[in-house]
Amino acid sequence: MSKDILNRYLFDNADVRGQIVQLEKSYQEILSAHTYPEAIARLLGELMAATSLLTATLKFDGDISVQVQGNGPVSLAVINGNNLQQLRGVARWEGEVAKDASLQQLMGQGHMVITLTPSNGERYQGVVALEKETLAECLEQYFLQSEQLPTAIRLFANGKQAAGMLLQVLPGENEHNQEFEHLEQLTSTIKAEELFDLEATEVLHRLYHQEEVRLFDPIEVTFSCTCSRERSGQALKTVAKEELDAILAEQGKIEMGCEYCNSSYSFDSIDVEALFKNAPKSDTQQ
Repeated sequence: MSKDILNRYLFDNADVRGQIVQLEKSYQEILSAHTYPEAIARLLGELMAATSLLTATLKFDGDISVQVQGNGPVSLAVINGNNLQQLRGVARWEGEVAKDASLQQLMGQGHMVITLTPSNGERYQGVVALEKETLAECLEQYFLQSEQLPTAIRLFANGKQAAGMLLQVLPGENEHNQEFEHLEQLTSTIKAEELFDLEATEVLHRLYHQEEVRLFDPIEVTFSCTCSRERSGQALKTVAKEELDAILAEQGKIEMGCEYCNSSYSFDSIDVEALFKNAPKSDTQQ
């Protein structure tokens, strides 16, 4: 069984849709860039599953960013993705973090920011406070506030695997709350081990064997970092050449590192000269 897939499903007799995501290799690739404490590794896993689930609800080509920020030991945890289910992520923290730290203990006072950036169209950003006990509950609150859509979310991660489920009333069908509440109760019985170990078809059978469920073709989820030597060079060109020359004089080279995948790109004086050789001159240079 592939452990990096998202499955979408629909109830034929209810105006409700659902999604299951199961992650392993892509989750491990995100964790491999840094040595994360156990609680932060779990947080990133839940955040990755959540981002995949949210990405599958998008009706446009583009990017999504789901990040949590706070004044606790973890200042930032973020997963970036796109409509192709290509994800990357990173977390920043300071000090010791307990193995069983809760969301509030990790983040302190903070908020979740969800940013949608269509390839064509306007950028949208939604913010919700991290006032609930779990990341899943905060996301449910986000959907209630931003889209007024009853939504149930389950998220699990153990440092090796991550998984999640999303159940949501179809847009425009909010009056069918009784059907949703019944399905939500069924969905709430799912256990982490079931999502980690079972095929999506078996999960759906266990939860909804008395319902008529239509399962769509699975979608692969992958880790994908957008960093490159070219992008790093473009970033260097935004810095004054005099500053870069000073760094080169002191260190002999400039190292550009990627937080997401731990790749490193090195530029010496010849590389920097080449970057600026064909660059358009600014007003101060003319």
